[in-house]
Amino acid sequence: MSHGAIATPVNGGRLRTAWKAAHEPLPGVSPRTRRLAYAVPLVVLPSSVWRLPAVFDSGISAGERLYIPTLSVVSELLAFTAVGLVARWGEVFPTWIPGLHGRRVPVRLAVVPAALAATVLTAMFTLVTPITTVLGTTIRGDDLPADAPGQGASLGSLWFYACYTPLMLWGPLLAVLTVAYWRRRRA
Repeated sequence: MSHGAIATPVNGGRLRTAWKAAHEPLPGVSPRTRRLAYAVPLVVLPSSVWRLPAVFDSGISAGERLYIPTLSVVSELLAFTAVGLVARWGEVFPTWIPGLHGRRVPVRLAVVPAALAATVLTAMFTLVTPITTVLGTTIRGDDLPADAPGQGASLGSLWFYACYTPLMLWGPLLAVLTVAYWRRRRA
């Protein structure tokens, strides 16, 4: 190392580079649109964290102990794909994808799944969930059990709603980002 050079840890440098590449917005993306994209993983995070303590409940199976954290991680990864609608990796395939790296992402390859996801998420969390909550039923129309999360007027119910209510924004935010991506790429 030359005199005066600053050594950077390899792992810290790689992590920093990956973080920057994943989050750096493209030219033409408004700051408002960028903030909306960064908000998507944050509106999913409270529900992902809320369910993690259930892993330590004594009455659940080994499969459920694996399912719960997996659901939280997969939810966050899916939410993070919204950032791709404002970042370079959403328009040009990243270098780690063999055979595709450096090629432009076809607009439909991003817009169609994002639009479908926005539609399903909006229907599920923004429309159906509030209706079933008010009616006190499951999605199938069965009565909610008395011990269901959110039942009653306890601090636990308040905590449940505080963590799950932000999910109502996931679909609409994704819809706005999808339209913005489509307009930007079309232009």
